[in-house]
Amino acid sequence: MRVLLMVLMMSFCLISTSCARRVVVKQPNKKVVIVKRPAKYKVVRVNGRKYYVWNGRYHRKTSRGYVVVRV
Repeated sequence: MRVLLMVLMMSFCLISTSCARRVVVKQPNKKVVIVKRPAKYKVVRVNGRKYYVWNGRYHRKTSRGYVVVRV
């Protein structure tokens, strides 16, 4: 009886554990920073946040310049 119980416990441990791990590779951010905005731009507020719009794209101001964002 003990042997059967030990065999069942060992088989459960072997079945329930796995050596395989999920590896997630994070892609680097490829954001282009625009240093100077063009002369023709619009200032738009969306949900209380300020965005700059030109060429049909929304931009946020950062310390280095402007980056394109999805609104």
